[in-house]
Amino acid sequence: MTESEHLLVPEALTGARADAVLAELLGLSRSAAAALLSGGHVQLGGKAVAKSAKLGAGDELVVERPETRDPLEVVVETVDGLEILIDDEDFVVVDKPVGVAAHPSPGWVGPTVVGGLAAAGYRISTSGAPERAGIVHRLDVGTSGAMVVAKTEHAYTLLKQAFKERTVEKVYHAVVQGIPDPLEGTIDAPIGRHPGYDWRFAVVEDGRPSVTHYEVLEAFGRASLVEVHLETGRTHQIRVHFSALHHPCAGDLTYGADPRLAADLGLTRQWLHAYRLAFAHPRTGERVEAVSPYPADLEYALDALREGRV
Repeated sequence: MTESEHLLVPEALTGARADAVLAELLGLSRSAAAALLSGGHVQLGGKAVAKSAKLGAGDELVVERPETRDPLEVVVETVDGLEILIDDEDFVVVDKPVGVAAHPSPGWVGPTVVGGLAAAGYRISTSGAPERAGIVHRLDVGTSGAMVVAKTEHAYTLLKQAFKERTVEKVYHAVVQGIPDPLEGTIDAPIGRHPGYDWRFAVVEDGRPSVTHYEVLEAFGRASLVEVHLETGRTHQIRVHFSALHHPCAGDLTYGADPRLAADLGLTRQWLHAYRLAFAHPRTGERVEAVSPYPADLEYALDALREGRV
């Protein structure tokens, strides 16, 4: 706790609810005052005050405000499973584990690639916002795999341009339900916010152009392993496109996957992995390629399909 305040309830607020009193005395919104009370941060006579409690003149409230953290602050912490695939003087290619965000953002309090690299001793110097230092592209929190981070301003500028001009080769592997028909094809369908859910995306008429190329590598009874080449990089693009084809990624309950198959495969997330990343070296122009092996949970699910256990 960083602050402790003692407040006396004035005569004018006698009989008012605690949340109303607190809002008035501290200049807070009613909801912010209620949150302090609900969190047990306001006491009267050594006991927590309920937000609906009626207060009397002269009551002494002790308010302890919890420490708040800037949502864009880079928290330097070791990230379990964050491996280095390529360490170059201009960039670093990491193997991002599931459950890790690329950088800090409002609403996210978990580990980040930026914080993990800082903990590992990497010093990133680019013109990007401090919380996004070196970030030239992102992987979703729920997606694992290869991701490049620029170390220098020169690399940052050229890699950002390469992603914008779509000269970077981004190859994903996914296990999708059923067997796509045809076995090799292109999904060209615009993606935008889902009209009914702010946190989901969907194929919508007025969405942004989105192109996904795929090829079935292995077909099993209930699912298929596909290789995906992204021409564009929309949020949740692969998940949305395959869901629209009625072949959602296995384990992707957000986009219509069968929960029974997910349970049978031991999946607690979508089977989707950034398998390979290739780009021109920002200094020499030579081709750089990084391959990320499947993490244990995805390997287990794939083995179960290959061995006919599912």
